[in-house]
Amino acid sequence: MKIPRFDKAVVLTVGDAMLDRYWHGDTTRISAEAPIPIIDISNTEDRPGGAANVALNLASLGVASLLVAATGKDEMSRVLRQKLDASGIQCALLEYQDHPTTTKIRVVSKNQQLVRADFETPFVVDSTELINLVKNFTECDNIILSDYDKGVLDDPESVIRYATKQQIPILVDPKFKPFSAYSGATLIKPNRLELKRAIGTWSSEAEMISRCNALMNELGNQAMLITRSSEGMTLLIRDAEATHFPAHARGVYDTTGAGDTVIAVMAGALASGQTMRDAAALSNIAAGLVVGQFGVTGVSYPELRQAVNRAVNQAANREKDKTESLDTGKLSAEQLLVAVKSAKARGERIVFTNGCFDILHAGHVDFLDEAKQEGDRLVVAINDDASVARLKGEGRPINSLDRRATILAGLASVDWVVPFSEDTPEALLEKLQPDLLVKGGDYAIDQVVGADTVRSYGGEIKVLRFIDDCSTTALIEKIRKSQP
Repeated sequence: MKIPRFDKAVVLTVGDAMLDRYWHGDTTRISAEAPIPIIDISNTEDRPGGAANVALNLASLGVASLLVAATGKDEMSRVLRQKLDASGIQCALLEYQDHPTTTKIRVVSKNQQLVRADFETPFVVDSTELINLVKNFTECDNIILSDYDKGVLDDPESVIRYATKQQIPILVDPKFKPFSAYSGATLIKPNRLELKRAIGTWSSEAEMISRCNALMNELGNQAMLITRSSEGMTLLIRDAEATHFPAHARGVYDTTGAGDTVIAVMAGALASGQTMRDAAALSNIAAGLVVGQFGVTGVSYPELRQAVNRAVNQAANREKDKTESLDTGKLSAEQLLVAVKSAKARGERIVFTNGCFDILHAGHVDFLDEAKQEGDRLVVAINDDASVARLKGEGRPINSLDRRATILAGLASVDWVVPFSEDTPEALLEKLQPDLLVKGGDYAIDQVVGADTVRSYGGEIKVLRFIDDCSTTALIEKIRKSQP
């Protein structure tokens, strides 16, 4: 992955601009009037928010950033205009007399947000007047609709129709409008809550992807980028396989404004000649940087370049041709299916084994090392907690599913760990169709569950050597007997 030159790109942001004001101070007292802390305000900080933050993110990358939005004629509007002008953002603002500029005031102590006060009245913006301002920026490479439901984009279709006629790609960061309002947009970027309101709840990854593809086909959208918090992001492109990007953040400090950064980097990268997938990968890295900082903020070009270099260096140390998105680790069955399909396309041999792996011991490690030597990729399927309890009895598992999966995923021999809730992995075997199913030497070939399924599509079954006196049950019994 390479970071592009952003300085040739021109991006127009249209939407709901606002001012984010922070009141910082210390709190050492409780009010006598009510059981609330008293904050001694020592510092006030103003930052562009909403669509203005999107425009600021673009400018920080070096993109020629343009903004069309609405404000009041008040102090907040003047402060916001000063911030935007100082960042080199070219603005065309609809200013309304006797109407407040949308403002969010946050009271903060020791980087902990204690309360937020919103000052807002929805704007009533004439779509013709809005389009006339947009027409002033016909030289842009693409357009972002930053829709915070504050009134500027009550009629987003008018902007989309104009952009379509001008053959300008348009990217939408939606709120809670029906997605039909964004028909014809090039890309829509919902978060999980916004997507749930659009397509309803889903029971599996495959169902979510299917519903999104159906919606894109219905509305004429080319792509959808779904931000999923700690689960990373998923890019869907019509008539192409889904691409999943794991979260890059090591610790989430504040998600405020992260969506603004994602849509800005996506638009800037596309305007700089990047593919959809490369642009989404950059957006994902940028989001990881932003959530590690406090408050509404963005990412600069040097920060992004440094983060990309780190990611490239990490990828270079991995096995050749492994994909960044589903390389190794804990995956859902749907994500694993995509990863296995890609590995098979590269000619890699897939080895599969399963078990509870409740307390990982030397026997397990030796067995998994031996299993990995049978092929290129090792899949370890583990029973979920309810399944272990049914199979092993009361008091099991000792370690939760998440802990067991984390430990297994940390072994050099293991490529992927996937949970299953049934008592046997036969349904998983039917989906994945691994080349080889292996079990430990305490099984005979005719006792291997799933053997018939694997044979049915031409796969192999192998029983590895038996390691005596190594079992989780024996270890647990030994521990119990040692207790007074």
